[in-house]
Amino acid sequence: MKFVTIGYGERSGYDRTDPVIRDEAHAHDERLRAAGAEMGIAGQPVQVRNPGATGTVVDKGAFMTSALPIAGFALIEADSLEEAVDMVAKTPCAVAHGVVEVWPLQD
Repeated sequence: MKFVTIGYGERSGYDRTDPVIRDEAHAHDERLRAAGAEMGIAGQPVQVRNPGATGTVVDKGAFMTSALPIAGFALIEADSLEEAVDMVAKTPCAVAHGVVEVWPLQD
């Protein structure tokens, strides 16, 4: 199964996390990458619309808002939702006072 993960976090939460825990979280990310996860830091988004196929309209900025800014995304593979949760539970956003959403991708 494939899962999209969205990590949310802010610098202040990251900074107040013990450096040893942060370093291990980054090492965990590297192990996930080595195992095939596609990961990246979030850049500035744009919104794309093409109502009724009449023309593309692009607006700067995110459509959704949250209490924490989006920090990054990943595409991971796991045998179950529980395994996917275990995989992301040790990532920087999860351990540094942020949150990670896990979205199963359906065929």
